[in-house]
Formats: sequence, structure tokens, C-alpha cells
Amino acid sequence: MAGRHLGAFSRTLPAKMAVGPFARLIAQAIIPVVAVLARAIPAAYGQALNNAKKAGVDASEAAAPVFGKTISRSEALMVLNLTEDEVKADPKAVQKQFEKYFEANDVSKGGSFYLQSKIYRANELLQEFQAEKQKEASSTTAGDKKQ
Repeated sequence: MAGRHLGAFSRTLPAKMAVGPFARLIAQAIIPVVAVLARAIPAAYGQALNNAKKAGVDASEAAAPVFGKTISRSEALMVLNLTEDEVKADPKAVQKQFEKYFEANDVSKGGSFYLQSKIYRANELLQEFQAEKQKEASSTTAGDKKQ
């Protein structure tokens, strides 16, 4: 077998492939792309925030986490089909709308899990808002009684 000739094919392929040069070429291509993206993405996000501020969007709403679970209060009101006045006037309105829409989008009845999630988050945010307002009201009345 030692003297066996494998043909022309065995002479054209090197015994071992050099991986080092290929890895270096890939790294040289990827590193500049990552560097450009690392500068471009924050700049684009900052520009989007500036545009939102110019358009009159509340800065706290515009700066909400990109992949977070929170939604803006205006979006929560739209999801539950409520107005600011209704939320302030009737604390039970939020719970009533939540139950209505959450039940209507029940997954076991063919509803949408995504919509149910949005409804849940909207209810959660508006309940927190109502609790804060109630706390502020009770602290101001307690402050008035002391004076």
C-alpha cells in the first residue's frame, strides 16, 4: 500500500487545511461592521427620541424600554378603550374594561395571547397609576389636616 498511487487528486489537496488565515479574514470583516453598528444604533435611537420630542410625545413615554414589558399610559388607555377622565372619575372603569376585553380574548376560546398580554399590561399600568393618585390624594388630605 505504501507504493500505491492515488492519482492526480492526492497531489492537488494539501494534507492539512490552514484555518488561521480564514479566521483572520472573517474577523477583519466582522470587527469593522460591529464597530459601525455600535456607533450607529445609539445615534439613531437618540435621533428618534429627539424627533419624538419635537412631535410632542411625552419624554417618559418615548424613553420607555425598547424590549421591556412596560407600555405608555396613552397606549394603555387605547388598549382598554378608556379616556383619562374616565380613569380619574371611576376607579372601577379600568377593572370593568379589563375583565371585558381579557375574557373576549381568552386563548381557550380562540382569542389572541398577544392581545391578552397587552390588555393585562394596560390594566397593570393603569392600576398603578390609580394607586399613585390615591396615595397622593391621601397624603395631601393628611397634610391638610395637620395644618
